Amino acid sequence: APTEQAARVKKLQEQEKRQKVEFRKRMEQEVSQFIQASGEPRRRFQPMNKIERSILHDVAEVAGLTSFSFGDDEDSRYVMVFKKEFAPSDEELDAYRRGEEWDPVLAEERRRLRELAAQQEEAELERGPAPPGPPNDYKDKYRHLIGSDAAKAAARTMEANKAYGCVPVANKRDTRSIEEAMNEI
Repeated sequence: APTEQAARVKKLQEQEKRQKVEFRKRMEQEVSQFIQASGEPRRRFQPMNKIERSILHDVAEVAGLTSFSFGDDEDSRYVMVFKKEFAPSDEELDAYRRGEEWDPVLAEERRRLRELAAQQEEAELERGPAPPGPPNDYKDKYRHLIGSDAAKAAARTMEANKAYGCVPVANKRDTRSIEEAMNEI
């Protein structure tokens, strides 16, 4: 009977709604525990489905936390929640997106190396103008390849072949129009 089916559907919907409410309560408890855990800047939750993730994101937002989802396929996607003062840097987020653990010590080391490289670069710039760049005269530029005499000699022997690519004047004497020439053919 259709009423039986409708009743069954309604019962399922109510059950689903109850489960969502219970799940939300559980997430609210976990999030408040996380907030109180002073030594914990971030917390990674178990993989969960899309609806559960959206509930957790909402709970986190209400609690004033930052949250992100990571993981490629639906089965392994999980949420990480961050306290505001420990909001992740782009580097940190990229690491999670690659499925890596974030190592702040290693990241700090990399940052220091980059900074050092930048400082060295700056120091070199301050040292004064670099020696002039490559000279503009091509003979100077290629002197190491062709020597200084060869370039001049080569330039002297470059006489144009007069016949190359030229139409003899005699061939140009045809003053007929295209129509006249076509008629003749």
